[in-house]
Amino acid sequence: MDEFVALTGPLFEHSPWIAETAAVHRPFSSVEQWYRTLLEVVGGSAVEKKRALIRAHPDLAGKLAISGELTEQSTAEQRSARLDRLSPEQFSRMGALNQQYQHRFGFPFVICVRDHTQEQIFGAFEHRLALTPEEEMETALVQIGRIAWHRLNDLILPA
Repeated sequence: MDEFVALTGPLFEHSPWIAETAAVHRPFSSVEQWYRTLLEVVGGSAVEKKRALIRAHPDLAGKLAISGELTEQSTAEQRSARLDRLSPEQFSRMGALNQQYQHRFGFPFVICVRDHTQEQIFGAFEHRLALTPEEEMETALVQIGRIAWHRLNDLILPA
């Protein structure tokens, strides 16, 4: 089980409890079943566990990114959307949106940056700020699921 958790745990940012819970359902008949089981663990969790999962994610182009303290996966993902190359104006806008979002929802904005361009990310920020807290929690969890899907594929199909 420790090996499974070590391998699967990083699919969900700083949340090895998901892999620990899913481990009892092994063996999986396919990668898709493995992924579905992980999502079922998240979906069946208490609201506070879900919030903790969302809060485990860093702000986009935030302090941790600037100081080089992101996980290896988050660093690569943010780099893939060129969030490490924002203009001063874009960086300022991203900071303001992060702050506004955090104030409104109490957790960081989470988006699967691999599925979006910079422009789409800024647009999603604006759109999602208008959602209800319940809608936004669900949206953030869907995005976390997409992040995990990409990370799982990286794990089994390394470049």
